[in-house]
Amino acid sequence: MVKTIAEIIEGVTGKKPEDTHKLVYDSPTETLEPIYFFILDLMNDLNLNPEKLVDNFVSSPGSQHFGEMGQRASIMQQQGAKLLGDINTVLRSILNLIYDLREFKIRLKSYEDLKNSSKKASALLSLKQLWMDKVDIQKGNSSIKAMALGQAGFNTLIDAFLVVDNDSDIDRLDLNQIVKRILKPRIHEFNIWVKESEGELKKRFQIEKTYLKSQVSSLKIYSRWAKPYLKAAQDLEMSEGGRNPALVKMFNSLLLELTILGKQKLDVKGESKSGNFPPFFAEEKFLNSVKETYNSCVLVDFKFRGIPSRTQAGFVVGGRAEITFRGYALTGEEIKKVNDELEKSDLNDALGLIKAATEESLETLKEDIEEYLEDKEELEEKTKKKMSGSNPFLALFGVYNNSKESKEKKKKEKAGPYRRHLKWYEKEYFIPAIEKKAKDTAKTVFEIYKKAHGMAAPPN
Repeated sequence: MVKTIAEIIEGVTGKKPEDTHKLVYDSPTETLEPIYFFILDLMNDLNLNPEKLVDNFVSSPGSQHFGEMGQRASIMQQQGAKLLGDINTVLRSILNLIYDLREFKIRLKSYEDLKNSSKKASALLSLKQLWMDKVDIQKGNSSIKAMALGQAGFNTLIDAFLVVDNDSDIDRLDLNQIVKRILKPRIHEFNIWVKESEGELKKRFQIEKTYLKSQVSSLKIYSRWAKPYLKAAQDLEMSEGGRNPALVKMFNSLLLELTILGKQKLDVKGESKSGNFPPFFAEEKFLNSVKETYNSCVLVDFKFRGIPSRTQAGFVVGGRAEITFRGYALTGEEIKKVNDELEKSDLNDALGLIKAATEESLETLKEDIEEYLEDKEELEEKTKKKMSGSNPFLALFGVYNNSKESKEKKKKEKAGPYRRHLKWYEKEYFIPAIEKKAKDTAKTVFEIYKKAHGMAAPPN
């Protein structure tokens, strides 16, 4: 069962709202948008800086609204699925390029070792083995391996080829003339291949590195293109009506759920100058010692039940609006924990699909991608700094990885409501101030709306 924002706040902080007000407005002829935008603008005027936390809707299956929203969602889903398929294709290409570049790097290491006197012998043997497996084997039955393993009299051919380095060495070996005549052209071919193949391999290595860079850029572009479609498809998804009696299959009805949260930070210096706090609270030394923030918050829940009607500009909804105003006094740490809980819940299900399609593979290949795309100097400088944290390629998709320490810290956090550890000035001044402010602000928003719409409200 999905929790409401009020239930999440209570579960995290263990606190109920400082004040609660409820308003029910039923007018089938008036649209619901003016109600929402009046309260939204009012909260902005009160410097609450509201943000939307919940935006859900569900319509009855027999309504025109259901059919049109389903059709729009289907189009977005098809476009998103097509782009996800392109992302998977590019990702497979990146994986293949990484494996090819890794193999090229190993082969180039053998060429580099040829120039090192202590490693030359082993490097030469490695290249000879590679030449027999990749180049000479194409001669079929006349290849060195085929003759040594399948024809009598050539048993020593492989060993002889691995021992000699040039034509003059062959004449000094105790071999029959037939084997020597076969070895001489093969050694000559091998020496030419070593010289030519090194340059060709380096060229191909650079070309594949350039191609890898373009594929990573393509992955970035496809991800950007896919995000709007996936987000739109998600926004057009209807929530489940369940057993709500207001949602009848053959009725033309629509249910909306909206939640906005506004918060205002406590101005310690201003309150001190106004005489509400001790004078020394306004001093810079004291203000710098206060690390926490204290917020008076107003949570507004909208529950709309309407009858959608089709117009040329779109759907117009009129009906019943149930609005609940709640005031909360929350610290910055409590707001952070509420946001963390929202990230875990279904209320804030972001683009997990595209992250899952790219994050794990790119994190696995992080070091390889950085090695092949960055300059050697930049890579060495980055290694020295020992940057543990965000992967620049995951950042393309809005993904930022935390360090192992932060993950372990999260695991160790205790479950249950957050407990405040208040200092004396917080307990005596700050918390009571934001509690009163939250209560008064929630009441102010509630009463201003009523007065502006000619409803009964207590006098000022």
